[in-house]
Amino acid sequence: MVLGWLLLLVMTLPLGTTDVKQCFFCEPTDSTHCPATLVRCGEDEDCYTGHGVAPGTGPIINKGCVHTTSCGHEEPVTYNGVTYSLISFCCSENLCNDAPSHEGSWTAGTAASLALGLGLLLPHRVL
Repeated sequence: MVLGWLLLLVMTLPLGTTDVKQCFFCEPTDSTHCPATLVRCGEDEDCYTGHGVAPGTGPIINKGCVHTTSCGHEEPVTYNGVTYSLISFCCSENLCNDAPSHEGSWTAGTAASLALGLGLLLPHRVL
């Protein structure tokens, strides 16, 4: 019974309850899909999604961790020989720089975990 309560507690804790923040990382790309990997950020860093523009080209994006003092600032980034003006849009939650289409998967995972935990807590009857 105690194991069931512990499992339920661990599965329903928010992702950002630890001191280490994780963010998605990907190199600059001109694709609308940024094939991201997980990275751990430093204590004074936030997750960001960078949006870059250059005259005569399409936009680029990238993701990762950045010092909080750099959030919202414009900086030059070179991609495929072109220098882009990149602005970092920051967020302070765990994995918050994911694409909006993935948000539902976290909600579904949390609901499934909660249902599993509750199933372990309910008394079982033998028929």
